[in-house]
Amino acid sequence: MYNTSLFFDTYALFEVIRGNPNYKAYQDIMVITTVFNLAELNYGLKKETGQKTADDFTDKFAFSVVAVTVSDVKEAMSLRFKKKDLSIPDAIGYTVAQRLGLKFLTGDNDFKDMPGVEFVKK
Repeated sequence: MYNTSLFFDTYALFEVIRGNPNYKAYQDIMVITTVFNLAELNYGLKKETGQKTADDFTDKFAFSVVAVTVSDVKEAMSLRFKKKDLSIPDAIGYTVAQRLGLKFLTGDNDFKDMPGVEFVKK
């Protein structure tokens, strides 16, 4: 059983897949993410590794997807309006993590000093 769960943004998902040793401590933590982060992951992996590998990893993390509400979208787009460098999937993910009371795991510098973020760089 998992000790805890964290919201994994796309950056964190990539680092886990790549085997980044700084993310080794997060291998046994329950992954929570959104379908938007999975879409971003799938696209990036298709560019890097090809369709089969990308689709296999997308399937692997499919159990981790939580619902996104219309309120989440509105709040996330307000956040993105203020911090224009945030990707839409990550702005939505951060908002969902906040709603669920989860830490937002990322290495994205745009989130470094934001509340509720567990920042782990490469």
